[in-house]
Amino acid sequence: MGCEPPRRLERALGEMYGDAAAADWLAGLPGLTERALTAGDGLTAERVAAPGGRSSLVVLVRRADGTPAALKIAPPAARPDLERAALEHWNGWGAVRTLDASEAGASGAGTSEPGADDAAGGLLLERLHHEVSLRSLPEAKALLEAAGTVRRLWVEPPAGHGFETVAERTARQSAGMRAAAEADPELAPLVEAALAARAELVEGASELLLLHGNFRQSKVLSGERAPWLTVGPEPLVGERAYDLARLVRDRAEDLIAASGGPVTARRRVKKLAESLEVDQARLHGWTLFRAVESGTRALAEGRRQMGEVNLEFAGWL
Repeated sequence: MGCEPPRRLERALGEMYGDAAAADWLAGLPGLTERALTAGDGLTAERVAAPGGRSSLVVLVRRADGTPAALKIAPPAARPDLERAALEHWNGWGAVRTLDASEAGASGAGTSEPGADDAAGGLLLERLHHEVSLRSLPEAKALLEAAGTVRRLWVEPPAGHGFETVAERTARQSAGMRAAAEADPELAPLVEAALAARAELVEGASELLLLHGNFRQSKVLSGERAPWLTVGPEPLVGERAYDLARLVRDRAEDLIAASGGPVTARRRVKKLAESLEVDQARLHGWTLFRAVESGTRALAEGRRQMGEVNLEFAGWL
């Protein structure tokens, strides 16, 4: 079977890591995939899941006993080791379940570029219906199901974990936001407001739970074992409001196209905070920070339309 990566993956890796580094990792992808399949003990590849994600290749496979599974191959910079650790800790509770470990090496887990090492984490996962996510549902129903799913993930982290904290991750992200404001002074007021919100939120944080890190409707897929299961965590530890903040701006492009977008956005903050018993002010602050951070990062990566959508959404808050 060929493992031609979807065009979406090629484009996204180039945006995140640069064309040269992305091309380097993609050139080695056939060998990485073959190693992961061999390590999987009897795995038979069927096809590549398309359009796929923005940071990994997912190959639909069959195990030796004929049961379906999914093999996920990600660059070391995507930290597949941390994704594995989070999924194993959840053990199928609200999230996709890991199957027999399949590793194509893990020595590059701490590198910062996809081509910095030829190793990659191979995650063998139960197969979900990758073509059916919560985004296929009407918005109100999707948000309800999303809220019920994400609350299952908020558990105590494992002892001795290697996950970064919300404070650590957002400190790293703040540097890129400041650079964006320096490059475009018109962004400065929004960036300053987001950074001020972060400083106050980090100072007053009191929870330390395991978080998904990138939870949104497209990360919740239909399954056989449970109606909806989460995939693709970028795990960290911290407060629930941070995790919920990404969900607030789901389908932001639809809100911007609607006349009542600003009112709907603020109502969504209130509704999600109440339904999950999260402090509304903290959810509002993290939503602002994460929207501005996503917007400035998208602009830096050349995704202008997405950047403008996120920044306009942030301006409503």
